[in-house]
Amino acid sequence: MTPTNRAVAHFFNDRFSIDEAIMESLLGAALARGGDFAELFFEHKRSGAIVFEDQQVRSSHAALSQGVGIRVVRGDAIGYAFTEDLSLDAMRRAAETAAQISSGDGNPGPIDVTARDYDADRYAVPTATTAAPLTDKVDMIRRADAAARRYHPSIARVDVGFNDEEKRVMVATSDGALVADFQPLVRFNVGCLSEVDESRQNARWGGGGRLGMEYFEAHTPEALAEEAARQAVLQQEAQDAPAGTFPVVLAAGDSGILLHEAVGHGLEADFNRKKTSNYTDRVGQSVASELVTVIDDATINHSRGSINIDDEGNPARSNLLIENGVLAAYMQDRISSRHYGVDPSGNGRRQSFRHYPMPRMTNTYMTAGQSDPEDLIRRVDFGIFCKAFSGGQVNISNGDFVFSVTEGYLIEKGQITAPIRDVNLIGNGPDVLSKVSGVGHDFALSDGRWTCGKDGQSVPVGVGIPTVLIDGVTVGGTKMQGGMSA
Repeated sequence: MTPTNRAVAHFFNDRFSIDEAIMESLLGAALARGGDFAELFFEHKRSGAIVFEDQQVRSSHAALSQGVGIRVVRGDAIGYAFTEDLSLDAMRRAAETAAQISSGDGNPGPIDVTARDYDADRYAVPTATTAAPLTDKVDMIRRADAAARRYHPSIARVDVGFNDEEKRVMVATSDGALVADFQPLVRFNVGCLSEVDESRQNARWGGGGRLGMEYFEAHTPEALAEEAARQAVLQQEAQDAPAGTFPVVLAAGDSGILLHEAVGHGLEADFNRKKTSNYTDRVGQSVASELVTVIDDATINHSRGSINIDDEGNPARSNLLIENGVLAAYMQDRISSRHYGVDPSGNGRRQSFRHYPMPRMTNTYMTAGQSDPEDLIRRVDFGIFCKAFSGGQVNISNGDFVFSVTEGYLIEKGQITAPIRDVNLIGNGPDVLSKVSGVGHDFALSDGRWTCGKDGQSVPVGVGIPTVLIDGVTVGGTKMQGGMSA
């Protein structure tokens, strides 16, 4: 039976040796100078990492971190302090430091912190990764190494990384909420080097999610390694990518990273509240093709970006961002939701107790359409098919982006033909979304390997997309195609 959050919260009270009376006292101290709102964010995290390079374990470490971050909000201003020392004196000093954002005398009145229940349990872990023997993890790594080398004789080097963590968080707020969550995470990455004569080609692949060791029941180390090896070997026969503007077909799944960067960040409410996003004041307006519907959903079981509560203590939920091309909403944290007069959307996230929360994506994806993916490819006379990415960057203020494609192919006369390398997609988020002319029925989530950075903080996220046809995207390749355009 899944424990209620009330039971979980009290379990965490025992772990942190802090009861409701102490939390109420700290929140009172945080509001003593007149802040509008205060919160305590407790975190206890066990993590481990193994680095395997060229058939040897190069490093292995386990870490334990614990602390509390205390935030005081006054209008749109934030006072923040944290401490790894959970003694009452140290926490009180942190509360008094955060309170300095206000300069008056506060009288918060009685604060009654009460544990609140929720029904969600999106990532129960029957076999915790941090509790698994180190020898079991190293065995999985060696299985991956052997599988990659068996895949092709050109594989000259295999690097593997195994990262796992188990995080417990507890949030107490001055409006009386007390919630807690247990958040597991695993990630397994494989890098392969293919050497043929003077040509050296690298590729990386991996996956993970809000799971324990049972992740490897559905995703074996061998399968992950063989995919990395396949991509590295494929690059040996790839030709230089063309340069110009062409139709682009995005494959289902991993291509969702383009949506995440090109659109997602611009829909985070703090950028819009500060009027630095190109989506500012555009709710209710058309911002994409009518074929485009975008959702940010923290409730997908086991997905890397999923949570039961956000880092402000709000319940996680699914949020409709763009519906049939029309901007429906932004992703909100507490401060921005108050500015817009709406409820928090469960998107307040932070890297750790050392950081204050801000609006962040969870699992961001485009919903499936009606088209046959093969038909979308057949509609392209000359273009690019993009299957895997290594990441990208975006300018929030105008939506300009650039992405690196790690597995791409030419499309010629409606057929996928030669693999290509050194492919970059360059464009503008709103412009590209307006050129979506076909959306497949084959929606897929990318396996859990993505980490999102913003203002110096990193959080795990998920991405997803069906096969999508975009009528024209600038491809930054090395082989010029004079005069060709979409």
